[in-house]
Amino acid sequence: MQIDIKKLTPSLAQDFLGFFDDDAFSDNPDWSGCYCSFFYFGDDEWNERTGSMNRDFSEQAIISGSINGYLAYVDGKPAGWINADRKEAYARLEQNGGDKKVLSIVCFTVSPGHRRKGIAGKLLQAALEGAKREGYEAVEAYPAKEAATDAHNYHGPLELYTKNGFEVAEEKKDNYIVRKRLRL
Repeated sequence: MQIDIKKLTPSLAQDFLGFFDDDAFSDNPDWSGCYCSFFYFGDDEWNERTGSMNRDFSEQAIISGSINGYLAYVDGKPAGWINADRKEAYARLEQNGGDKKVLSIVCFTVSPGHRRKGIAGKLLQAALEGAKREGYEAVEAYPAKEAATDAHNYHGPLELYTKNGFEVAEEKKDNYIVRKRLRL
């Protein structure tokens, strides 16, 4: 199995959309209309959105460079995604103003047939390497305390982060905030 990781660029928009159209939520159709746009909207606006609106939003955001992350390809076909962007890009995240430049990881999506094969780890490594290159001070993520299903583990499991040098910075009711400092 050949795994390649590519930073999302406008030229990969159709790969991203095709992944979410067909594979990403094939085992979880209730989330199939998200197109990884959930964190960009507050509750009121999100509740008014349709799958078609989210698809259009994501397509335009990829073209304009305002959705960032990495796609994983297995044998040349998209099989995974990590949404990794500057923290202030996400309307749903509490902005604390502490670090000047924080990369937040809000979502992993790996197609059902490719889970537990190291793809999430490779996506995380790509995001960490990209964050260092782009001058981020820290990387944050939000793993669930308990995920009843693979779908509910969309933030990535806590163990994935701790084995990659993240520390628990805060404990919330349903999740942790984990952080890895890249610069002092």
